[in-house]
Amino acid sequence: MGGHSNLDARTRYAVKFMNPKDLKGVFGFPVTPFRNDLSVDLDALARNVDEMTKHPFCAIVAAGGTGELYSMTPQEIEDVVRVTVEATHGRMPVVAGCGYNAPLGSDIARRVEKVGADCLLVLPPYYSGAPEAGLFEYYRTIGAATPLPMMVYSRDWAIFSPEMVARLCDKVPTLKAWKDGQGNGRVYQRIMQYNGDRLAWFGGLGDDCVPTYFAAGVQAYTSSISNISPKVSLALADAGMKRDFATLDGLMAKYVHPLYAFRERVKGYEVSAMKTAMELVGKPAGPVRPPLTNTRPQDIDDLKKVMAAYEGML
Repeated sequence: MGGHSNLDARTRYAVKFMNPKDLKGVFGFPVTPFRNDLSVDLDALARNVDEMTKHPFCAIVAAGGTGELYSMTPQEIEDVVRVTVEATHGRMPVVAGCGYNAPLGSDIARRVEKVGADCLLVLPPYYSGAPEAGLFEYYRTIGAATPLPMMVYSRDWAIFSPEMVARLCDKVPTLKAWKDGQGNGRVYQRIMQYNGDRLAWFGGLGDDCVPTYFAAGVQAYTSSISNISPKVSLALADAGMKRDFATLDGLMAKYVHPLYAFRERVKGYEVSAMKTAMELVGKPAGPVRPPLTNTRPQDIDDLKKVMAAYEGML
């Protein structure tokens, strides 16, 4: 894929480290396509990312949650990030997912820096009951592995108070951005107000949270819908940044709420249903890896009805 050396990747796509505060609007958030044998389909990924990054997203996220990070090996994550960097052709920064535990997260961080990533998106560690000191050491260790700016993804059991965020900023010098995955608008607004401009603030739970996120004051959000309709994602972000809630109401009712209601039918449909929707509109996505399960055959017709609303916005 592309044939660029690692040095070329750093030189061409990340000459200097980006400032996450410059990112406004919406992040494209591609799935990781798999073949029927569940191997990574890097050719399909390259085609999808090339098409996605022809649209004016503020950045692209490789191997994140929707990208099934935790189903992949470190080598597969490195390959996915490398191909994503190459396929963007320098159009926008690439944010790369990492996590698991401190040693693996650090290894992945070094790998993705080597192949040209511009920022780390650090998902929660494997252990759900970590005390604050252990949780902070997890982020500190990964942050020390590379000079890349870090974005914490506060989802699942990685729950923070405003004061905890401030203490983590003090402990991790590379921490530059925050991606909310809790969906608690009042708490997130307090976190943002307490910490001010220490970090860039992003919404990350889903397209269905766009009105809440932009009302609270985020500067961008990460979009699963970017996989099927970049136009809808960009329209949501544009209305959100303008705080044009009348336009947002219409977009949410027509495009977002029906799709997200479908995604709630089965745990994991936030990935598998998006992959099926992509296939329905002619974009390669393939199956999901365990422990996720593929969209049930009896649900396909209903998903087709949901996707009919997107005609004209593909």
